[in-house]
Amino acid sequence: MLQQTAKRAMRLIALVIMLPVYFIYSITSLVSSKDQTFAGFAQFLSLFPGISGSYLRVAFYQLAMQKCQGELFIGFGTLFSQQQTELFDGVYIGPQCNIGKCRIEANCLLGSGVHVMSGKEQHNFENIDIPIREQGGTFEAVTIGEDSWIGNGALIMATVGKKCIIGAGSVVINDIPDYSIVAGNPAKIIKSRQQ
Repeated sequence: MLQQTAKRAMRLIALVIMLPVYFIYSITSLVSSKDQTFAGFAQFLSLFPGISGSYLRVAFYQLAMQKCQGELFIGFGTLFSQQQTELFDGVYIGPQCNIGKCRIEANCLLGSGVHVMSGKEQHNFENIDIPIREQGGTFEAVTIGEDSWIGNGALIMATVGKKCIIGAGSVVINDIPDYSIVAGNPAKIIKSRQQ
């Protein structure tokens, strides 16, 4: 009971501290791309160490993201590139992650160095006469279903179902059904957790 009260107080203090930062972010995003501004603030906030750094990051993202609930942890060095990200209660994001446009549902665990990309169509490369960086692409929201665990260093480019386990270093390029255990590059289903 006392611990929950202390956590609520810390979240409230962090929110108050982040209000002026959010004000500056709001002004800045009027004269620059919203996602570029968001990514810049995410880079700055990623450098605050420890549990207090996580409280500050979560407070800012509650104000700036499409959806960010309050009871989660965001580790040191974790970068977000898209404001249209959704984070739910119980999420743990380890240090040094790179998160694109996505929806991370309740009670998911992301190990260190996980990259969640904005789909697998971010870069077009069909025309060899035009530099790849000038060909554009499409950003798609990737969903990580509730209570899934993503191992260290995994690359996620497609939707992961609920209650899945993704092995460390896996490269997910195709949608993963609920309750799957997958590993490898490209990631393949090893078995179902329902067996």
